[in-house]
Amino acid sequence: MTLHYRSFGFQVLVGMVVGLALGLVARSMGAGPDGDLNWLATALKTVGSIFVSLLKAIVPPLVFAAIVASIANLRALDNAARLAGQTLLWFALTALIAVAIGITIGVVVQPGVGIGAAALPVAQPDSVGGWLDFLKGLVPGNSLALSGSTNVAADGTASTTVSFNVLQLLVISIAVGLATLKVGDKAEPFLAFVRSLLAVVRAILGWVIRLTPIGSAALIGTAIATYGWSALAQLGTFTAAIYLGLALVLLVVYPLLLIANGLKPGPFFAKAWPAIQLGFVSRSSVGTLPVTEAVTQRMGVETGYAAFAIPLASTTKMDGCASIYPALAAIFVAGFYGIPLHFIDYVLIVFVSVIGSAATAGLTGAIVMLTLTLSTLGLPLEGAGLLLAIDPILDMGRTAVNVAGQVLVATIVAKREGILDEAAYYGDGELAAA
Repeated sequence: MTLHYRSFGFQVLVGMVVGLALGLVARSMGAGPDGDLNWLATALKTVGSIFVSLLKAIVPPLVFAAIVASIANLRALDNAARLAGQTLLWFALTALIAVAIGITIGVVVQPGVGIGAAALPVAQPDSVGGWLDFLKGLVPGNSLALSGSTNVAADGTASTTVSFNVLQLLVISIAVGLATLKVGDKAEPFLAFVRSLLAVVRAILGWVIRLTPIGSAALIGTAIATYGWSALAQLGTFTAAIYLGLALVLLVVYPLLLIANGLKPGPFFAKAWPAIQLGFVSRSSVGTLPVTEAVTQRMGVETGYAAFAIPLASTTKMDGCASIYPALAAIFVAGFYGIPLHFIDYVLIVFVSVIGSAATAGLTGAIVMLTLTLSTLGLPLEGAGLLLAIDPILDMGRTAVNVAGQVLVATIVAKREGILDEAAYYGDGELAAA
């Protein structure tokens, strides 16, 4: 898939500006005749929902094909087990650093203290994470990882919704990928089909991604039209703390890790920017996967390793959603309800962030990860509802950091294992000083 990144980036920027303007206009128009959303707000919400639905529709075949193909690609790599181990190790190390930053900022800022309960809009989270749910959720209930839920309306009518459980789909994909390694040559016809499926799905996703300027305009416009600046102002300290943590990880920690491994940060950000930008506006690490893998290969990372590391990272490597955000959010909820946190509670936050990050599964939002953290600490799960109003605003920054971290780990491991083309990394052939 080829994208003209510069013109595409300009289109996305224009879309964001247009969305902001339309959102302000829609909010100034007030409610519609029936007291609900006016026509402009409804149009923005509809277009944004369609864009997100298109991304979600691509997720199941993309995750399955990408993970199976990436594991099969290990056969072509020397020291495959070592590469896989180093990748997981760096996933954990960077997550540990990110959650430490989140906890430090939370302890210093105390974002939830002093906020009155009546000042915040409270929405009930539609999904709750707990360790038993998380462990049971790892076991697929069927071969397609389908799950269903039944909702009963006020008039007594029931509706059933069927959806893919991405975490279970990840487990199925890993199992199938490992089975292809076990079977060997007999799996080649199946792998040929999977690779063809992956190519087709990526082509379709490329078409969806071209709609990002329109989708980002609608999503930003909807957030502004629905919440205005009031919710952001009420949670201003928390929002600022989240973005401070994200900025520290993205602009301080990641460059320092690159420098520590003998790489200059400038070329990294120049090449990774298209994926970071797309992650910001799409709010989906999985939806950004093809672009993330493409920029990782442009970075000089060996193709076979990039094809393994990035699909795995897109579903499990979440420094923004699974480390910084749940740490700060848990401290916010504790402060809001006046519940003191002790040393063991911070240890549990670190444990959940490093071990439970797969619960986010590369989709938009991090409510499951947040509720998993809250339930582990024994904090009120209703606290997650306090933050739903501004979640889209936070999720943009979180996903951008997620994507940057995914590229970073692949680049660092490739450098340490001697499979990074530094001439490609620097672009003009300039190599880092020894």
